[in-house]
Amino acid sequence: MPAYDKAIMKMLHYSGAASLLSPWLSGRGVIFMLHHVRPGGGNASGFAPNAGLEVTPEFLGEVIQLVKNKGYGLVSLEEASEELKPGSGSSAPFAVFTLDDGYQDNFDHAWPVFRDSSCPFTIFVAPGIADATCELWWRGLEFLIASSDSLDVELLGQRFSGPTRTDAEKCAMFGRIYWPLRNCPETEQRDWIRRYSEMVGIDLDAMCRAEAMNWDTIRTINTDPLCTIGAHTMCHHALKKLDANEAYAEIVASRDRISQELGEVPRTFAYPYGDETSAGPREFEMAREAGFTAAVTTRKGLVFDEHRDHLTALPRLSLNGAYQDCELTDVLLTGAPFAMFNGLQRVVTS
Repeated sequence: MPAYDKAIMKMLHYSGAASLLSPWLSGRGVIFMLHHVRPGGGNASGFAPNAGLEVTPEFLGEVIQLVKNKGYGLVSLEEASEELKPGSGSSAPFAVFTLDDGYQDNFDHAWPVFRDSSCPFTIFVAPGIADATCELWWRGLEFLIASSDSLDVELLGQRFSGPTRTDAEKCAMFGRIYWPLRNCPETEQRDWIRRYSEMVGIDLDAMCRAEAMNWDTIRTINTDPLCTIGAHTMCHHALKKLDANEAYAEIVASRDRISQELGEVPRTFAYPYGDETSAGPREFEMAREAGFTAAVTTRKGLVFDEHRDHLTALPRLSLNGAYQDCELTDVLLTGAPFAMFNGLQRVVTS
């Protein structure tokens, strides 16, 4: 989620300005994006650099109730893509809930909320995460810094050195390393986090195993008609950083592995990271060629009728741990902040 000023968003809410703009900017519907749903999610104090990826079960329930009260129909991602087609017969706005990566807390804490609300949801699974062989490098980096009083590491010829005793120092170090590590080639990124994690005794496979649903758990949640399992590449790689053959293989292999494990072919897909540096027109076409009926990005925005021609490049609204306030969510649902962020473009696919 872009760093919208909360005070400005509150002003838009209480002044009624956002509501006045809503008929022109709110579109046909919204696709919500989540990662972790767990008690206390997003509310940790001190050094918690990944807290934005977490929300509480209570907030998830409040958002579901919010969209119900506003007249949104709760539908699956596949149903939403059908509603965008001409002649669908549906005029009500839709709300879709999606969760990326396939974490155990989706099973433990999100699923009961969706069940109680009779709300469909899609979980995008990366088989490498389910197998506990994928490096959750952003968590590994957090653990690496949290366990150290000082750090002296090298990444692609750049040195990162300094104290990490206080929360402020740890946050600063995380901020210095995160984007260079995020942007470096995928193989080097994973090798780097494994090497430095092993040096301080961090077991990345055990970390992944503790965080992720395994295949038995995925099979159990998939028995619920409310749940749809989508694909999310094999190893959570940023596809745009791979060559064409590698990127397409990541997409197809994840589709085929999920099909093998669950006995059904996934029809929806989410691009890891999903921003313009991680997925673009090449990847959108690959998802279509791989047979997916819809695919979601992390590009910020609501869904408009024009997206019927871009069903493998759909935007989402992130439910962010730092924005757990339904008044702020209500402002985002008007589309006003996204219109400003996207320069009034309804569909962004470049």
